[in-house]
Amino acid sequence: MQRSVNISQPEKSVSDNQRHPLLSDNDINTILVNGAQMSLSKLKRARSFNARIYYYAEIGVYLEVSLSRGAGITDATREQLQQIHKDATHIHMNANKRLALKS
Repeated sequence: MQRSVNISQPEKSVSDNQRHPLLSDNDINTILVNGAQMSLSKLKRARSFNARIYYYAEIGVYLEVSLSRGAGITDATREQLQQIHKDATHIHMNANKRLALKS
């Protein structure tokens, strides 16, 4: 069975206003903060230097992504991520100090 194509009517393009994105602005903010908080929790539980540096880097990536302009990321989200990064820095540095004292 063949489908008939109406050649006289051009195909309509989808404008930006008609699109339905999968993520809203609030979703991306929630994803960034929750991801950073999960990485912070894992950083607190990490037992090795390599694991700590990995989770610390993950938090840094969330913070860096939040600096993207025009992505719908709010200032409140940036502030939360900066605080999480600050906490992660203290945790990571204190763990390094304890490791140095053991040696």
